Amino acid sequence: MSPAGLALAATVLASASGLGGLALHRRPALGQRVSAALLVGGALLGIAAALPVLLGGPTSLLRIDWGQPHAALALRLDPLAAFFLVPVLSVPALGALYGLAYWPQAEPGRRGARLQAWYGVLAGSMAAVVLADNALLFLFAWEVMALGGFFLVRSDADRKDAQKASWIYLAAAHVGSFALFALFAAVGGARGSFDFAAWAALPATGAGWLAVLALVGFGIKAGIVPLHFWLPGAHAAAPSHVSAVMSGVLLKTGVYGLLRTAGFFEAPPAAWGGLLLVLGGASGVLGVALALAQHDLKRLLAYHSVENIGIITMGVGLAMVGRSLGDPELVLLGFGGGVLHVVNHALFKSLLFLGAGSVQHATGTRDLERLGGLARAMPWTAGLFLVGAAAISGLPPLNGFVSEWLVALGAVSALDLPAFDRAAFVVLVAPTLALVGALAAACFVKVQGTVFLGNPRTDDAARAHESPRAMLVPMAVLAAACVSIGLLPSLLVPALSRAAAAWAGVPVERLAPAAGLAAGSAGMVSVVASVLAGALLLAWLARRRLGSAGASTTWGCGYAYPTPRMAYTGSSFAQILNHGFRWALLPRVRLAPPRGIFPTGARFSTEPREAVLDLALVPAVRDYVQATSRIRRLVAGRLHLQALLVLATLVAMLAWRLLWW
Repeated sequence: MSPAGLALAATVLASASGLGGLALHRRPALGQRVSAALLVGGALLGIAAALPVLLGGPTSLLRIDWGQPHAALALRLDPLAAFFLVPVLSVPALGALYGLAYWPQAEPGRRGARLQAWYGVLAGSMAAVVLADNALLFLFAWEVMALGGFFLVRSDADRKDAQKASWIYLAAAHVGSFALFALFAAVGGARGSFDFAAWAALPATGAGWLAVLALVGFGIKAGIVPLHFWLPGAHAAAPSHVSAVMSGVLLKTGVYGLLRTAGFFEAPPAAWGGLLLVLGGASGVLGVALALAQHDLKRLLAYHSVENIGIITMGVGLAMVGRSLGDPELVLLGFGGGVLHVVNHALFKSLLFLGAGSVQHATGTRDLERLGGLARAMPWTAGLFLVGAAAISGLPPLNGFVSEWLVALGAVSALDLPAFDRAAFVVLVAPTLALVGALAAACFVKVQGTVFLGNPRTDDAARAHESPRAMLVPMAVLAAACVSIGLLPSLLVPALSRAAAAWAGVPVERLAPAAGLAAGSAGMVSVVASVLAGALLLAWLARRRLGSAGASTTWGCGYAYPTPRMAYTGSSFAQILNHGFRWALLPRVRLAPPRGIFPTGARFSTEPREAVLDLALVPAVRDYVQATSRIRRLVAGRLHLQALLVLATLVAMLAWRLLWW
């Protein structure tokens, strides 16, 4: 069977995996295991399909014509699609295994069976999006993916936050879909075909509005600032293994759409890449700043998704500028760093969300201020979470460092460009990456210390227990992948070179010098970091063997028996950094100061607001509803006013058609 045929089989198997739970609803535990096994089988088939293409095989095509005009089951498995297909199918499979213990179907009953069914539909639809070579098939899979995410976010429909988050997600998804409908209708109508093969070498002149439609349609799904407003609530409300899939791979379908659409054009203008650089930098800095201010562990991780999407977007922006300037080194480093960070983020962010689910499973809470000291009761969860935290902070020798290193090399390579371009790269990319990495490291020092170190702050934390093996094994697999890519980055560079060459439409030989530079430098830094890490580990083990000073309590400011309330919290640790970003966080401050000679209590808390959603979109929608309600009451029963309203609408549409379209 051809690789495209294997990929189709993997997509069908993943999509139908939930039928096992529905068919065996009287034996829910067996049904859930069958569903998980089908998803694992689909992931193995998907990897088997992607590997030949990634190892240098030709692009694999599959086409089955339908009776509908312009529609066909047209699949394309090229290096770009193969890079996305592996995490798109692998992460849901690991999440399904994790869910056997985290969300056992026997407990929630039919609700669990529905979750399993939509979980498989989401995995299959994402694979179909990546493989689609026809616009109508792409849009169909895109809509199914949106519905799957909607029903998964509201898995616990009794919770008001889940209901609110699911409707916001669905509204945002359909706004993006409308933009994509307009984009594909315009290009398909101009080319006379809805097959992506007929869209090659589109002229970029006068196509700026197409770029805007693509940015809105795919940027909403990816969570690029300021289109990220749906993301934190949806990721926090969904079950943790669903959050891992949404953050790890669902967002990346938006990145895939941007890359695939950009590949249709001959040479995108440098301004398109510059816009992505600006938006990516804003997403990176604001995402990590908002993460620092969070008290909910899953919302914190959700904002880190915005941060990492910013890093990916900066890589894509560098690649697009490289195409416009004809610079193969910039194309490879930007594209390679962005696409590799897609894979890396899928690994370490899924690991972190599964770790957050493990913490919630053991303690019943995600509130950082109610945790602490979990490393004693949950050493495996603490260690695996630490691997993900180091990887997302871009520390060598883990995978997050490798992809960020490639993007940074792309920024440095811009020093050979003319003065104006050089200033743009240095200002926007290099310092931004450094700032984002430093803030991410500070944030995860806060998380690791607040959640796993110190003493338990509540009885829930004191009663914590280690998670079952079914939850730990998927986390260990993801952690091992993070370490493997970090230690052996050169193994992925040839496949990245072929994907970049196919995307940019240049011979792969032109990218060879940049590929050698990327592989050699990343490998050298990882080796040096590995040696240093090994030396530090040996020194720590030697010190433990020789013995250490006796343990005692810390100084408690004169109190004989310090309480957990006297320890640093996540809020106090990040307060200085949050104060520097108060212009973006716009926090609500709640203060109850101590009063009297012998105060009995005091309270201080801050709650950051989502500026786009709370301060812009919600008031705008409220005003729109009020205005339309007044108009409806005004024209009700008045035929002449209704006719005048229809006439005004037609005049506005004609003016738009004549003046802008």
